[in-house]
Amino acid sequence: QVQLVESGGGLVQAGGSLRLSCAASGPTFSNWLMAWFRQAPGKEREFVSVISWSGGSTYYADSVKGRFTISRDNAKNTVYLQMNSLKPEDTAVYYCACRGGRYFYTVPNEYASWGQGTQVTVSS
Repeated sequence: QVQLVESGGGLVQAGGSLRLSCAASGPTFSNWLMAWFRQAPGKEREFVSVISWSGGSTYYADSVKGRFTISRDNAKNTVYLQMNSLKPEDTAVYYCACRGGRYFYTVPNEYASWGQGTQVTVSS
């Protein structure tokens, strides 16, 4: 059973930065696609970013492109989301998720394992 634990959320002013981490358990972390999603109050969970098993390929939602950077450290079984130039509309609970395969799915129901989420609040 894969377990994912997010950390690094908090309260930040608009224009600020945060780095989220997602620590994964399991012997085959380097074989998984890792993704970040977010869910704001009253809204559906939405795709943020995904990274390939090697870290060599990434994909971003248009809303975060150029501001967020996803990365991973397979030696530490950890994926990161560096968030810069934060905006109030980035306020949400951020979740990491994983799945096997190579295709960059952007819909939540394609991902089998999820963390508990970490709250990010951006004040104006």
